[in-house]
Amino acid sequence: MHDGDRQGGHERVPSRQRTRFPGISSRAYEHPADRSALVALRKLSGFDQVFKALSGLLPERSLRLLFLSDSVRVSERQFGHLHDMLLDACYILDLPKVPPMYVTQDPQPNAMCIGLDEPIIVISTGLVELLDEEEMRAVVGHEVGHALSGHSVYRTVLLFLTNLAIKVAWIPLGNLAIMAIIAALREWFRKSELSADRAGLLVGQDVRASMRGLMKIAGGNHLHEMNVDAFLEQAEEYDSGGDLRDSVLKILNVLPRSHPFTTVRAAELKKWAESRDYQRIMDGHYPRRDDDKDARVSDSFRESAASYASDVKDSKDPLMKLVSDLAGGAGDLGGRVKRGFDGFKSPPPAKGGPAPAAE
Repeated sequence: MHDGDRQGGHERVPSRQRTRFPGISSRAYEHPADRSALVALRKLSGFDQVFKALSGLLPERSLRLLFLSDSVRVSERQFGHLHDMLLDACYILDLPKVPPMYVTQDPQPNAMCIGLDEPIIVISTGLVELLDEEEMRAVVGHEVGHALSGHSVYRTVLLFLTNLAIKVAWIPLGNLAIMAIIAALREWFRKSELSADRAGLLVGQDVRASMRGLMKIAGGNHLHEMNVDAFLEQAEEYDSGGDLRDSVLKILNVLPRSHPFTTVRAAELKKWAESRDYQRIMDGHYPRRDDDKDARVSDSFRESAASYASDVKDSKDPLMKLVSDLAGGAGDLGGRVKRGFDGFKSPPPAKGGPAPAAE
């Protein structure tokens, strides 16, 4: 990619040369759990028409008018550096149509991609003020990745259902049914965020910048006080530390969230950046969009199941270790659970051996 490349009639001047991925399918970077859900939905006949029929019920038109009237639309004349990043990201991921992007006044660092008919990208002033150019480039690539995957449709539905759950909270059964759907959507959406982080890396092609951005979202604009390696060590401690009580608390903490925790995102992205899958994409070997129609749901589900199984097997979390051991045929369930809630303080006594001394 060279200076002077053009897209949509606009000249882009990228800060450095980056690899472009013509015709890339979002399947190339999607997390297996995200990919299996998307492939299945894309195979449903009439699925898109159903969602478009729902567009009259969803607040999409209202949201578009709100951002148009009360935010700043990114263009050559407004937030020109963000406009260049957006064009550059769409060029690298070969997104056919550049989505509109807005900057909205909000001190909280945030960005999102929403919309049923057409995606729109919204970035908060808090995020614009927090990140440097390369960190922001990864964020813009993250949101363009959402657009390419079609995540904006389901994010809009999630926003609608969340608002609906608040309105019908007084109806016990109705609220329970909606909350069950919301919980499932949130689990999928957390995986979709991991997918979009990968897209951001493909656009920025600077893993340290991606890490710095996540670190700043967690700890603010104090980069001189923070360290990427130490931040990743937090993710390792989070994954492996504590006992079964902490494992349960982790699950309860993450359930209401639409995004994974930032340390987890950083660790997942670093792992993918070091994988053969990432290197193959950078070398030009990736699935093409033209072949999406031939993607098999069964293959995607197998990859998703294998991914979850691998996560359980490789996890150092006490609960995941217990599940992995039991799946492998290990016995002594009661003893293992008890030791888990005791913080795994001591190994089980050997048969016929002396009992451990009381602490």
